[in-house]
Formats: sequence, structure tokens, C-alpha cells
Amino acid sequence: MPSSTQQIWIVRHSDTEWSLDGRHTGRTDVPLTPAGELKADQLAPQLAKENFALVLSTPLSRGLETARRAGFADRVQPDPNLLEWDYGKFEGLTSVQIAAMQPNWDLWRDGCPNGESIEAVAVRARAIVQRCLATQGNVLLFSHGHFSRMIAAVWLELPPTRGRSFGLKAGSISMLGFEHANRVIWQWNRVNTFEGH
Repeated sequence: MPSSTQQIWIVRHSDTEWSLDGRHTGRTDVPLTPAGELKADQLAPQLAKENFALVLSTPLSRGLETARRAGFADRVQPDPNLLEWDYGKFEGLTSVQIAAMQPNWDLWRDGCPNGESIEAVAVRARAIVQRCLATQGNVLLFSHGHFSRMIAAVWLELPPTRGRSFGLKAGSISMLGFEHANRVIWQWNRVNTFEGH
């Protein structure tokens, strides 16, 4: 039974050239920009105030480098379940480019051709949530935009399609947890000025 005081912190990796351009960046290993590196450095004093029993990251360099710069180089463990959505044939494309190819496409309804379905992504998010709940203490996750949104939907036991409702900026910090026995979001999409709960 999870502790009612447990917190799950989610950091979306910092800026890359592709994220700034609005390109769907799934499994392509795009590095942080210099400004993204600076933004990741600025996470360190915010996260240093907290105690984490487990620190996990996407295996891709943009997540691992964000974790390293945030002060967790010696503790972070890669977990492939934290990878971004596999966008299949839409990898590297902007929403405008995708709309020109497939006008009515909706990620949160249709999934990705030659990539992952919504349910496949939700299965990975549920596995992450279960790993967190099996941990005694707070957990820190470094992941990606769309996948972190799926974690929020799964955490709140919403339909996976509701991940569409949780916008998330690069380099942001969010926190999930409990109020009494209820799963809640304590903070979402805080950038630079995160003060904790």
C-alpha cells in the first residue's frame, strides 16, 4: 500500500532544436540546445531540496543529460518505459506537416502509423506508475512531453485520451501525489519558479 505522503515528481527534459521547432521527437536522440542545458542546470537548486528514493530517466540523452545537470548523475537509472511515444512515420514532422499528409489525424485518438497506439503508451505509463507505487519514498522521473502527459492521465485513472488535457513545457517540473487516499496533481508544468508543495 503506497504511503499517502508519497510524491512522484516529473521533469520534462529541457529544450532541443526539435522541441523548439515543434517537431514530433520520439525515439530520435536529439541533444539539448545550449539554452536547454542552462535550463536543466537551473533545475538543480529546486530539486536539491527534496529527498528521492528512486530517480529514473528515459534512456535518451536529452533526458539523461537533463537529469545529470539537475544533480542526479550518480543516481539516475534509465528505464525504457519512460521513452517518448513512438511516432512512427510522423517522427520529426511538425503538426502542420502531418496535417498536410493526414488532415484529421489526432495523436490522442489515432496513435501513430507504424508507431505506438494510445493503449501501448498507456501500458508503459501504468508500468511506471506501478514501479513508483512499489517504491518506499518519493520518486523523480525525467521523461518527455507526451509520455509525461500520459502518466498524469494514468495516475488520475482517467481514460488515456485525456492525456491531451495536460500541456507541458520543456524543462518543467510537476508533482503527483495523494490527498488522503486520493490521487491528485499537486503541481503541474512549473518552470524555474517551482516552490514545492
